[in-house]
Amino acid sequence: MNTMYKAMTIAGSDTSGGAGMEADLKTFQEMGVYGMTALTCIVAQNPKKEWAHEIYPIALDVIEKQITTICDGIGSDAMKTGMLGSADLVELVAQTIDKYQLKNVVIDPVMVCKGIETIMVPEAAAAIKKVLVKRADVITPNTIEAAYLAGMPKVATLAEMQEAAGRIKELGAKYIIMKAGERFPGQQALDLIYDGKTFTINKHAKITGCFNQGAGCTFSAGITAGLAKGLSVQEAMAATEKFIAAALKGSFRLNKYSGATRHCAWRA
Repeated sequence: MNTMYKAMTIAGSDTSGGAGMEADLKTFQEMGVYGMTALTCIVAQNPKKEWAHEIYPIALDVIEKQITTICDGIGSDAMKTGMLGSADLVELVAQTIDKYQLKNVVIDPVMVCKGIETIMVPEAAAAIKKVLVKRADVITPNTIEAAYLAGMPKVATLAEMQEAAGRIKELGAKYIIMKAGERFPGQQALDLIYDGKTFTINKHAKITGCFNQGAGCTFSAGITAGLAKGLSVQEAMAATEKFIAAALKGSFRLNKYSGATRHCAWRA
């Protein structure tokens, strides 16, 4: 009998299917991991208002019941977070990690939406910095989130990425994985891994003309899936880089407002 690896995502639902829990589950499935969800909110997009995002939070006690279903009833080999919309919810996640002694914890500190440069919920962001970073086996901030966590005005160069990673490491995270693509000038995208001793920098050509809605969720979900299967962080990163490159190259338009990554593209 083949081993069934399991992973949990505590994240919001993207009604359009491109990001959030939907992206996480597609990634888990494609990478050979059984996915389970604790939904934190539902995000709808309004086609009558230029695809404006409308967020509907789920009650904290309902989120806790979902977590209990998974952690008490099934168990998981790895977990990740996505959109956490309140400080109380962040505290619940921290308590969950401690209570169940969860392993392979991947924190995707979702603090900004695509195309937005400001922190969405400052109270939740502050709580992530205070109580979740130190519980992360891997944390996967983008450059805006990294700047916030590191207490820096910006992260816009490789040197600043390294400085930010060092500061985030001091907050307690075991591994920092930071991606820099569209926000950096030039033809190359950068992936940085820092374990407190060594910086590993992966450079690769930018994939232009693609739709990257949900790319961050997909990336952190890929790392989570790899860890659930027993891969090292470096091995999970390598597998995820190949997976997301194919997903971006195969991305497609959903409507006049948005497009999405193609999670099954790696099979082509």
